[in-house]
Amino acid sequence: MRRSTLAALVLVPALLSAAAPDVRDEILVIVNSHIITRHQFEQSVEQQNAALYREFSGKELDAKLKDAREKTLQGLIDAFLLDDKAAELGSPITDAYVQANIDAIKKENKFASDADLERALRTSLGISLEEFTKRQKEQATQQFVLQREVFSKVAVEDNELRAYYEDHKDEYRLPTRFRIRELVLAKGATEADQAAAKAKVAEIQAALKAGKPFEELVKAYSTSPSKDTGGDLGWLAKGLLRPSIEDAAVKLKPEQVSAPIETDKDIYLVQLIALEDAPVKAFAEVKDAILKKLQEPKAQNAIEQYLADLRMRANIRYLVPKEQILKG
Repeated sequence: MRRSTLAALVLVPALLSAAAPDVRDEILVIVNSHIITRHQFEQSVEQQNAALYREFSGKELDAKLKDAREKTLQGLIDAFLLDDKAAELGSPITDAYVQANIDAIKKENKFASDADLERALRTSLGISLEEFTKRQKEQATQQFVLQREVFSKVAVEDNELRAYYEDHKDEYRLPTRFRIRELVLAKGATEADQAAAKAKVAEIQAALKAGKPFEELVKAYSTSPSKDTGGDLGWLAKGLLRPSIEDAAVKLKPEQVSAPIETDKDIYLVQLIALEDAPVKAFAEVKDAILKKLQEPKAQNAIEQYLADLRMRANIRYLVPKEQILKG
């Protein structure tokens, strides 16, 4: 089951179980042993509409709003049916599982505390951390049922997976990476210091021309802590170094040393060790992700059929005619 992120909850289907209803609240629908009250329904419609306004605009928004009440009502009914099925199957979704997901979301979004997460939730979604946690558990529980009862039974042949991989390799391409050695000389504060630094660079370049290994020169002259590894910075993805240094490095041939590169405080010489041009992840690494991607469209009809079967076997009673509920 996938971990939900803040962005994933912008448009939650209306599978929201609300708080315990007020005894004076009108009951609209009974679903097995559960009830949907007018307050619960209108609150879910309001939340769903707010999500639609955040996600869509113009004619697309108008089209979504047109059947939002009907989809919200059906979503509430289906949520109860999926929850009942989860209980029947013995759902493994515990409070500890949900809390682990919440902690992961905080880490991914760099929230230092629950209070930081709650502020973000109220700003972006208009809900509390308590409501967010409840939705997380509901979504995970329902996903457990659909994964076990539907997705796991949707067959995708291995040759389909392989064909998709071959046709979409760019989707699984890693960033270009390179490996360099650096030799860094401090420019100094005065004009005399800077002149001395440039003279030292000329001396190093002469030694290189005479055949002196760059790594030895790094250990002898570099002022950077990387001198202990011969200036070797290991494999780096593009975008981690100063653009001037990175641009110079990736234009070099292996073992070639750049011209001096000046920054505000230092002078750099860099040697390219190796350049790896955007490698593609191996098929085995991405096979599961491709399986999910190809299963989803195949599973849509299966999900609708599964939910239709749950509805047929359930005890669903409308205490207020459906047409009246949808009119508002």
